[in-house]
Amino acid sequence: MGPLLPAHPRQGHRWADHRTVINGVFHRVRAGCPWRDLPPVYGNWKTVYNRHRRWSGDGTWESVLAGLQTGCDGDDGTDWAAAIDSTVVRAHQHAAGARHDPPKDVDPARVAPAVLTPPGHTGGAGESQETRRPG
Repeated sequence: MGPLLPAHPRQGHRWADHRTVINGVFHRVRAGCPWRDLPPVYGNWKTVYNRHRRWSGDGTWESVLAGLQTGCDGDDGTDWAAAIDSTVVRAHQHAAGARHDPPKDVDPARVAPAVLTPPGHTGGAGESQETRRPG
């Protein structure tokens, strides 16, 4: 994953290790904990939060995903499916009452809702419901 991540900046102090920060983001997503409750083994919670926010805003996460998908499934190409089971998709208790306006420092086009195409089947009993991500 190293070549897919941004280089360390030329000015200022040295960045925290990318691996530690990414593990912190993964832990937070998996555990569903608030940023401030991130264990110290992942470094300062504010560093992990700021790096995640910066990479979400500038498209780094999308380029990492695209780089990791390259050559993984040559038959499907960019047309891939994600199966999501709603029994494990949870909203945090603080998600209620969140702001509705996009952040001022992030391009509104980046936070616009994704347009999903309808699945190619009826979603009847026994079928998984898949959502296709636009290429």
